[in-house]
Amino acid sequence: MDKVFDMSVARVYSLYVEKVEHKGRTRAELDEVIRWLTGFDDEALQQRLDEGTSFRDFFAEASLNPKASLITGVVCGVRVEDIDDPLTQRIRYLDKLVDELARGKAMEKVLRA
Repeated sequence: MDKVFDMSVARVYSLYVEKVEHKGRTRAELDEVIRWLTGFDDEALQQRLDEGTSFRDFFAEASLNPKASLITGVVCGVRVEDIDDPLTQRIRYLDKLVDELARGKAMEKVLRA
C-alpha cells in the first residue's frame, strides 16, 4: 500500500471526476463528497490538488467526518469497516463514497445525513 499512500490525490481525482461525470453526476457533487469526508473547504481541497499532495499527507491534514464510521460495504473485495490500517480505511472510505455517487445514490444518503 505504500505505493498508493505516496500517490498524488490529484492523479486519482481526475479518474474520480471522469467516473462520476460518465455516470451523470458532477464535479461539484464529487467535491462536496470529498469536503464532507475530509473537512477541507473548496480552497483547501484545490490547494492540495494543485500541490500534488500524497494520500498520506492528504488524510494526515484532514479532519475526518465523525460520521465516516457509518460508511460500510465492499470496495475491491474488502469490507471497508473491517480494514485495520487507518490510512487504508480512509482511502477506501473515499473510494466507497465515489462509487455510491457514481451509482446514482441520493446525496443525503452518500453523506450519511
